Amino acid sequence: MHGIVLLVDDSDLSRIIHNALAREFRIDAVVREAKVSRSTFLRKRLKRLGWRTVTGQILFAKCIVPLLKLESTRRRADIFRQYGLDEAPIPKERVIDVRSVNEAQNVALLQKLSPKVIVVNGTRILEWRLLHATNAVFLNNHVGITPLYRGVHGGYWALASGDLEHFGATIHKVDTGIDTGDIVAQALTKPADADNFCTYPLLQIAISIPLLKQAIRDAVAGNVETMPAPAGDSKLWSHPTAFRYVTNRITHGIR
Repeated sequence: MHGIVLLVDDSDLSRIIHNALAREFRIDAVVREAKVSRSTFLRKRLKRLGWRTVTGQILFAKCIVPLLKLESTRRRADIFRQYGLDEAPIPKERVIDVRSVNEAQNVALLQKLSPKVIVVNGTRILEWRLLHATNAVFLNNHVGITPLYRGVHGGYWALASGDLEHFGATIHKVDTGIDTGDIVAQALTKPADADNFCTYPLLQIAISIPLLKQAIRDAVAGNVETMPAPAGDSKLWSHPTAFRYVTNRITHGIR
């Protein structure tokens, strides 16, 4: 079977995706993008969201998320066992570390490898020249139902919005927008009482991996089909603030 290339960040979800795919497909390369510097990250977020929201997001990440991780330790282990997930490090010989996936050297690499499929997870928005470097199908594994829950934490925001029927994951083609590409497949699930903000993405990744594998097989065969988007408004979501998380937990029981 034709090999594939992964464009990923350095996260547990990217490692899980790699290890799941490596069991079935030949992976030619894993291009791993470095994190944006803290100063650049904050500057961009402040410009887009304002200091009140960003301060609340920082408080959530620094004060609440560590407690949620402790709270969900056992549940996390249960999910790994139930779905056979593996977050072991990606073999070093397979990884190419880059500052940005949009660098010219990466465009050249994709042209050289000429893969049939490129799987994307957690990177910056891909530029036009990268998307058109080869004839490969670019697929993204998104932890949310698009276009209703674009951006981050799609499962959490579905629950916080009282929209349990849209707690799930999406496989979609990649374009130059944020989770705006044509939908290839979607799957829904229901979190358990023991789940919280830190385990929702694991559930979503777990149910999406079989869909991603099938999408890869279809792409290699040249017959990837797309499906209509679910009804509803397209919305881009960001990280919750500490205040909003606490409010949702107290009033709606969303953990």
